[in-house]
Amino acid sequence: MQADGPRACRFGRRWYLNNESWHPSVPPFGEMKCILCWCVSGETHCQRQECPPAACASPARRDNPCCTKCRGECKHSAPPDTPQWLVHPWEL
Repeated sequence: MQADGPRACRFGRRWYLNNESWHPSVPPFGEMKCILCWCVSGETHCQRQECPPAACASPARRDNPCCTKCRGECKHSAPPDTPQWLVHPWEL
């Protein structure tokens, strides 16, 4: 006996159609924006967003909350041991 069509997937209390994708909601954390799940013939697959490594001393999450990026070149002069938050407080 064959199924009438592609099978849906259940994740938590919700059902998702075949080939549908979503960001899972996991209590007590809520929606996990850095994880993407999708349904393939009744099987749920999930993967965390892959991020390239940031090649700098103090990367920050700016445009993308899932990945860190290096801050722009500093054009301000300050003593070398000055904390970054004093040089660029608007980047916090």
